[in-house]
Amino acid sequence: MMKNALFLLVAAILISWLSACNKDNDGLQLQSHDANRMMDSLHAMMSRMEAMPMTNDPEIDFAKMMIMHHQGAINMSTVQKGEGSSDTLKRFSQKVIAAQTMEIQELNAILATETVNNSVPAHTMENMAHMQKMDQMADVQLITGDLDNDYATLLILHHNSAIENAEAYLMYGNNTQLKAMAQKMIDDQKMEIQELSNWLKANKR
Repeated sequence: MMKNALFLLVAAILISWLSACNKDNDGLQLQSHDANRMMDSLHAMMSRMEAMPMTNDPEIDFAKMMIMHHQGAINMSTVQKGEGSSDTLKRFSQKVIAAQTMEIQELNAILATETVNNSVPAHTMENMAHMQKMDQMADVQLITGDLDNDYATLLILHHNSAIENAEAYLMYGNNTQLKAMAQKMIDDQKMEIQELSNWLKANKR
């Protein structure tokens, strides 16, 4: 399944990074999650999503959740663009900001035309499972305080979660425009995960 493949990709990246650290053990220092700016931004996004009242209507819930999810990526990317060291990741972060700002506008426009008129508890349950999984994955991420490294590492986790949410909407939703957006999110964020993975490998993270 696509979800399993994405989970295995994230796991493979983490294992690869751990192996590199073990081989090159050059004094890498890990940073507490509570002290890390990127992790703090990620946790803030997750808290907002978990506090969102669910309607069980896939159209409403998916659009609202993805607005919060996109804003989390924008917040992380704004820090990276302003304070990161890698020119490659600065350009990448600007691309994320532009694309997800536009999609937030599109999602808000769709929400303005939608009312709660459907109930699909299975969609809500799947989204809750995704949020729980993201919480668990965030808790085991190895972060260093190196802004570039932590941005790439945590945005992979962030994007993987967005892909899962979009896949769930494709399964349960019925708005043609939202379905097209969900598929585009999946395609775009898979490519971005690969870009970030390549950067981590090239920079021995």
